[in-house]
Amino acid sequence: MQLVDSLKRFWAVIVEYWTPVWVKIKPQLIRFEEWRKRFWKKYQVNKILILLALVSVLVTSVYLFVLAKSQNVGMLKAGLQQKTVVYDQSDQEAGTLGQKGTFVTIDEISPYVIDALVSTEDRRFYTHRGYDLKGIARAVVGKLTTGRITGGGSTITQQLAKNAYLNLDQTLTRKAKELFLSIEIEKTYSKDEILEMYLNNVYMANGVKGIEDASHRYFGKTAAELTVDEAAVLVGMLKGPEIYNPIDHYDNAIARRDTVLSVMVDNGKLTQEEADKYMSQQLYLSDNYNETTNGYRYPYYFDAVLNEVEAKTKISVEDLQKKGYKVYTYLNQNYQQGMDTSFANDYLFPPNAEDGEMVQGASIALNPSTGGVEAVVGGRGEKAYRDLNRATQASLSPGSTMKPLAIYTPALEAGYNADSILKDEPIDFYNVSNYDGQFYGDVTMHYALEQSLNVSAVWLMNKIGIDTSFNKVQKFGINLDEKDHYYGMGLGGLTKGTTPMRMASAYSVFANDGQQVPARFIRKIEDASGKIVYENETPKAKSVTSKKVADDMTSMMLGVFSNGSGASAKPYGYQMAGKTGTTENISSDGNAKDQWMIGYTPDVVVATWIGFDESSETHYLTGSSGQTLSALFKDQTERILANSPQTPFEVTDVNKESSSGFGETLESWKDKINDNLKDKVKDTVDENLPTIKDKIKEGLHYWKDQFSDAWHGLMNR
Repeated sequence: MQLVDSLKRFWAVIVEYWTPVWVKIKPQLIRFEEWRKRFWKKYQVNKILILLALVSVLVTSVYLFVLAKSQNVGMLKAGLQQKTVVYDQSDQEAGTLGQKGTFVTIDEISPYVIDALVSTEDRRFYTHRGYDLKGIARAVVGKLTTGRITGGGSTITQQLAKNAYLNLDQTLTRKAKELFLSIEIEKTYSKDEILEMYLNNVYMANGVKGIEDASHRYFGKTAAELTVDEAAVLVGMLKGPEIYNPIDHYDNAIARRDTVLSVMVDNGKLTQEEADKYMSQQLYLSDNYNETTNGYRYPYYFDAVLNEVEAKTKISVEDLQKKGYKVYTYLNQNYQQGMDTSFANDYLFPPNAEDGEMVQGASIALNPSTGGVEAVVGGRGEKAYRDLNRATQASLSPGSTMKPLAIYTPALEAGYNADSILKDEPIDFYNVSNYDGQFYGDVTMHYALEQSLNVSAVWLMNKIGIDTSFNKVQKFGINLDEKDHYYGMGLGGLTKGTTPMRMASAYSVFANDGQQVPARFIRKIEDASGKIVYENETPKAKSVTSKKVADDMTSMMLGVFSNGSGASAKPYGYQMAGKTGTTENISSDGNAKDQWMIGYTPDVVVATWIGFDESSETHYLTGSSGQTLSALFKDQTERILANSPQTPFEVTDVNKESSSGFGETLESWKDKINDNLKDKVKDTVDENLPTIKDKIKEGLHYWKDQFSDAWHGLMNR
């Protein structure tokens, strides 16, 4: 009674307070209501609202209808049945993308699985046309009452549509899309085909997908041999594979099995006595699942393919991996295997840092005439799926490998040549020194390039102009920041750095007559029916420099491996042009942060980097790239070039060309000098041989007499 009295008093206070307010606003409210009725009637607002609602429904329906038609439902079964295969440059299978289980037909699946599935997931499966109005009503009510989809509403067909085409977001929009897609699926496939596709493509935990592989993983038998209780366990897992699988959560699996058996009783598929018998039985697990060889054979290359699909096509990575596409790439499996082998050999790398941090590395091989990436490794050590690929994604300082792009190419274009004299002496406009701290006075341009001299390079950059260098580097495809507009850029000091892939693409210009073809991994993609859905085999090449300049650069860079900073990395038995590069570790004086080596032939460009992901006073490299990186570079290029076409260079090493203009080579001069020395020695020996013989005879007689006298003296004592 006290509570009632309190409420009455509270209500009286409210009435007393609001009565004056109501008296004031009531006339205005009455007038507003009269105006609203006149306005509503005059402009027929009710009809307008109804019309707008109908138009919205129509537009939405048309959109969803078009969406369903655009999904090419007719290819759904082929896409789910086939694996997405990656092909190399010779159209040979190189591996697969995505996880798919062993596909079996409906006749190869135990009928108990079908009974359990339909009883648990969709009792009206055989009578509806892809959707269940009662289930949809439950979903809508759940959305309105709780603000979210609380479950229900999805038929087996809708679940198939969701798994095949949509994300897992619980929204009314996704439900609407499911509805239209399921109608299309039902129009295209039989009920048995729908069950077949669904059961073959559901995830069943512990690394298996599909009913067949799950049967082997949990019960050591085929899907056709499953008993009632085993079928109930596997179907029960569909609600939550990670929490209802019998290996990790045995008790949960038993409880869920019993629930499924009870539902089968309700649906007339089992008697209560049969269900009780199965519920009382222990579950016996057995595993004879043989996981097939991992199709993701070249993880860094395949990761890069997925990244390119994401960046260049309208195909989602998820769809690519589960809809049976054929991906044709530029992969050369021999190159890739050779590169993988080199990177697996720890002895080719510097030792780890004091704290155990591993020296990282990355390498990429690219065909200069096509731009196709033929091999790539993006790091060392354990690798996660779609992990950082340092060959394509890292921001690295390129060091002196930038000199041919920023300085020597534009210098040749400006009229300099390989024998032009450069000044290697102290300069007052930029603080720079050579690696060994020495100055070399007047040097030829090709010598400065071969020995990677910094001072003469900056002197030359000053002569041709920073603007010229800056613009040329960007034309090579290297992205620069405005802060890179300084002399250090020509030595590789970039604000944001670059990647081995971009550097390899830049150097491809020298091997491809001055032309650059965009670097890429994918040639084309076909869907499960064989229709080409993406193609990039013949992109347009751009001219970066002239053929003559490219040839002159190659002639000079052949000297890097024959006589210069890369001599120790020269692959045995092969000729290669290119450049070395080293950047300073500012936290550790005299030591290096990055080391690079880029080499090329007419057939392939190889760009390799080593260093720490984060340099510090304890994370550094010693020596130059020509010393530390040479073993790795030599090993991998020997493996790669052994499998290359081995096309010879059209130009010769600048060191074998005469600078005098008489057509003689340095080698021929050396040979002549050696021959002359041999001839002179021979002539001298022939001329003085009689005298020499006489002297020898006189000497022998003298020592003979001395020995005889000594012997007789000894004997007479």
